[in-house]
Amino acid sequence: MRDIFKSLKDQGVNPYILDEILRFREKYPVEPQLKERVSLPEIPYYGREIFEMAASALLEGEHLLLTGSKATGKNILAENLAYVFGRPAYNISFHVNTDSSSLIGTDTFRNQEVQLRKGPVYLCGENGGFGIFDEINMAKNDAVSVLHATLDYRRVIDVPGYDRIKLHEAARFIGTMNYGYAGTRELNEALISRFLVIEMPSVDGDTLELILKDLFPGFKEEGLRQVTGLFMDLQTKAANNEISTKPLDLRGLIGALKTVRAGLSPLQAVRMGIVNKSFDLFEREMVEDIVMTRIPAQWTAKDIFE
Repeated sequence: MRDIFKSLKDQGVNPYILDEILRFREKYPVEPQLKERVSLPEIPYYGREIFEMAASALLEGEHLLLTGSKATGKNILAENLAYVFGRPAYNISFHVNTDSSSLIGTDTFRNQEVQLRKGPVYLCGENGGFGIFDEINMAKNDAVSVLHATLDYRRVIDVPGYDRIKLHEAARFIGTMNYGYAGTRELNEALISRFLVIEMPSVDGDTLELILKDLFPGFKEEGLRQVTGLFMDLQTKAANNEISTKPLDLRGLIGALKTVRAGLSPLQAVRMGIVNKSFDLFEREMVEDIVMTRIPAQWTAKDIFE
């Protein structure tokens, strides 16, 4: 907790908001059996204004919808918020088979009787967790009906055949969505009205350097400059529709750097983490050319890390 809070203080986050978060944690302590769900994020979130907006909304009991293009840190922010607020996190990924039973729960036979096997939304609401709805714009109608009830101001969910679920006072839900992914759809007005919406800005070079230095303390200055420049080049190309967003993969870049740390050559690593994410031959060649301008073929791991 201290490291994340130190990062937020260093960024100049409003001290009043941080104090209110600490009071929230004191008011709603986590049950011992749920502490394993309060997990430390891999990296802190960098973005003072966005964090202040998100934290203020959650402190007032609102739910959040984080929108924006790929690699803007939506999930990183959601994970940081759950951790800073000291709440157990429940990650729910929406896909074509996500329905009401997979969210609320299904009947199961246990102890010689039919019982409800609770789903993640039920558990989150009951335990006062932070539910992270990943790719919420892939939710089909059956799942959307559950979201309407879950996010309603009455904070009560009716489960047919069972008791009503009264949401814990600390329970919050954070939706994330990317634009233009296959299988996505427009969210209806009734669902959007239940959220406060934050448009996530694209990561800039300075922020990316902070993230990479936090993850890899031994980064050499020239290596950091070139790797950051590579990601910025890809982001610009994607924004101009010269390439798709498939190679614009921050997770892939971080994964590639981990293999460099293990001794792999930087060019081979970036091919795995970035270049090969493109399955179109023409685009892959274009991305390879961009990579070659930043990552010389003769570079070794020692050119990247001390």
